[in-house]
Amino acid sequence: MSEASYRAWGILFALIGVLAFSFRPILIKLSYAAYPVSPVTLLFLRMTLSLPFFLAIGWWLRKQEPRLTPRDWGAVVGLGFLGYYAASFLDFVGLQWVGAGVGRLILYLFPTLVVLLSFLFLKKTPGAREVLALVLSYAGIALVLSNQIAAESRLFALGAALVFASALCYAVYLVAGSQMVRRIGSMRFTAYSTAVATVPAVLQFVLLEPMSALDLPASVWGYAIILATVSTVLPLFLQAEALNRIGANHFALMGAVGPVSVAITSALGLDEPFTGVQALGGALVIFGVLLVSLRKG
Repeated sequence: MSEASYRAWGILFALIGVLAFSFRPILIKLSYAAYPVSPVTLLFLRMTLSLPFFLAIGWWLRKQEPRLTPRDWGAVVGLGFLGYYAASFLDFVGLQWVGAGVGRLILYLFPTLVVLLSFLFLKKTPGAREVLALVLSYAGIALVLSNQIAAESRLFALGAALVFASALCYAVYLVAGSQMVRRIGSMRFTAYSTAVATVPAVLQFVLLEPMSALDLPASVWGYAIILATVSTVLPLFLQAEALNRIGANHFALMGAVGPVSVAITSALGLDEPFTGVQALGGALVIFGVLLVSLRKG
């Protein structure tokens, strides 16, 4: 395979992976619209239905070096809880009151949160480029939220705050887990931490919901299966391979497709508002995040 073809496939993998992952909030909103399913139940379905895939990946990669020490396993458990269980649960709850398009834009702030966390805890001082990116991104979010916070109930503000907390949890996971990923590999770390994160999701369901909560319409089961496979497992495979083929810079460009596609699809399919002010705010968020994500050279 030629180098051009190799990179072309990488771009295709990145695009498909970003789009597949971006449809997660739309699937969640469709599930809520189809039946009064709780976030606890929907998260349980997503985690348990995707678990066999991650167990298979973990088993396949089990003999890779280095072997995990007890301290490594402790980090995997803690980061898996934070980055996959807590971040997902906050997102699922917040999306009860926030539109899919707005929710995706808020989640897309996580690279800017990584910059802030790195400054606070790793003493990495942001340059002028990063400061400009932060200003643009959060000005964009202020524009996106301004009209709706004024027009809608307090639950909208609560939902937006919960989705932002989800982005913060994922950013902490990325910053704290960066050294672990370099040491044991991204696919192995993802497989192990995702499998571990299934445990609190299952315990939460068992403690808070009756088994009758699984008596759901076929449409909700269908959305849950697509959520677990097409919008969870598939993107992780494709994005990992895309990063290998095209690098982080070009992958960041592909990532900008996500919020745009969700905003447009939500406006068309879920009748969510998509005003000129929101479009301008979204553009500022995307441009700001790209400033942080793209590197010179």
